[in-house]
Amino acid sequence: MPYIIDGHNLIGQMPDISLAELDDEQRLIELLQDFCNRHGRIAEVYFDNAPPGVPRARTYGRLTAYFTRSGKSADQAIFERLHRLGKEARNWTVVSSDRQVQAMAKAVRAKILSSNEFARQLKRSNMATETTYPEKGGLAELDSDEVERWLGLFKNKGKK
Repeated sequence: MPYIIDGHNLIGQMPDISLAELDDEQRLIELLQDFCNRHGRIAEVYFDNAPPGVPRARTYGRLTAYFTRSGKSADQAIFERLHRLGKEARNWTVVSSDRQVQAMAKAVRAKILSSNEFARQLKRSNMATETTYPEKGGLAELDSDEVERWLGLFKNKGKK
């Protein structure tokens, strides 16, 4: 099921991202992009007050980020998107804890997920795919016996 995400509302629920950070939007985009890629999901995230020079929309694989200009809020952009979807809106999940956004989603029969719950899902998803290895320079260290065993497996693979 695809998602429509109220970006700044979600950032407010993320323990590792702050709205006060200069790169808060980019950090959320990276998390969402990773989530979409790992789970085969499609998502759209909407942000208020795009700085000058930032494109109104950018695509990151399965994720599209929309940046509204002054005079238009992310809430308005979400509302417009839901109405363009028409009956298809019921196949989407709107992520926001804003009651007005939730009411808009409910009016078009879209599913609703609070930002707090989605933030927990992102965290669980991220933790589930992380594997802990002793690292050096970003790569797992292998002792010489393990290297020899792997080399032996690969050398003998073609000899049958």
